[in-house]
Amino acid sequence: MALKVIISGGGTGGHIFPAVAIANALKRLQPDIELLFVGANGRMEMEKVPAAGYQIIGLDIQGFQRKSLLKNLLLPIKIVKSLLKARSVIKNFKPDAAVGVGGYASGPLLYAASGLKIPYLIQEQNSYAGVTNKLLGKKAEKICVAFDGMEKFFPADKLILTGNPVRKDSVDFEGKKEEALQFFELSAEKKTILVMGGSLGAGTLNKTMQAGLARLIEAGVQLIWQTGKVYYKGIIEQYGNQPKDLGIRIVEFLNRMDLAYAAADVIISRAGAGSIAELCMVAKPLVLVPSPNVAEDHQTKNAMSLVSKNAAILVKDANAESEIIDLALDLILNEKKGEVLSDNLKSLALPEADIIIAKEVLKIAERKVD
Repeated sequence: MALKVIISGGGTGGHIFPAVAIANALKRLQPDIELLFVGANGRMEMEKVPAAGYQIIGLDIQGFQRKSLLKNLLLPIKIVKSLLKARSVIKNFKPDAAVGVGGYASGPLLYAASGLKIPYLIQEQNSYAGVTNKLLGKKAEKICVAFDGMEKFFPADKLILTGNPVRKDSVDFEGKKEEALQFFELSAEKKTILVMGGSLGAGTLNKTMQAGLARLIEAGVQLIWQTGKVYYKGIIEQYGNQPKDLGIRIVEFLNRMDLAYAAADVIISRAGAGSIAELCMVAKPLVLVPSPNVAEDHQTKNAMSLVSKNAAILVKDANAESEIIDLALDLILNEKKGEVLSDNLKSLALPEADIIIAKEVLKIAERKVD
């Protein structure tokens, strides 16, 4: 009889892409496996997961709203309703194992799984574990992590250092430099900086590029500038599409990450766990600007795991406008320094994360069947 696995969580691409990667790996290892996703209604997983070819059920759940206490009044009711629905989903689907990748839906689903004696695995993407995962970790069969030192949050005997699963098509950039330069209409004679602040964008990175654009043009450096959805309209209204010979490409979203990585000589990025997993595999000279607007400042902790191994340069969000352009231009001129960063970055890549995690899930599921 085919094994059944529930995968829960989402909210951001950083949770959804690993979840889909694990699902794809499970399918590769065991083609007849039955998979069901559980997400949060109104969040991006409800769109992205079906687009990847998987069924998803939504829970009416939200996180604690720090900015508006009024919005939290219904939170206890939503939590109870989500727990009841999660129990109902588990009873109907009868999974052999559950996987939690973080995000609002992960907590109720794994808590319900625990109550119904369904073994589960947690995939913790960040270097700083959230409250829910710390609580759920006590009863997890295995906890797959992407950073060293996670025994301060979880039982050491349950930890496996697997890395974060990445989108394979995004990091498949080898041998695509020429195609990438044609795609972005860039010159092979000039160096290129790639700036990316995530799907919604990063205000600090956008302000930094606005302040430094004239200097980059003056230095003869090309730019692929991903603004994000929130900022794109305002930036395009201000700058328009720059003349092709200047080599400034302003885009809302990068649909071809593989070509963006192939074109780049230096990368400037936020320090989300998913991005870091990809950037280790891409291994280009890297400047990280951790977002200050995340729980427990975990992006700084993510970034420091690379910086401490001389695999990236960290710039504080508050210093970005005054420091980033100089650092990026220095990396372009100082190729030796860039090579050292790249070599150290490549040594930290864990390219088989999805398969390693999927194998652990299958072990847990098969033990229950036995």
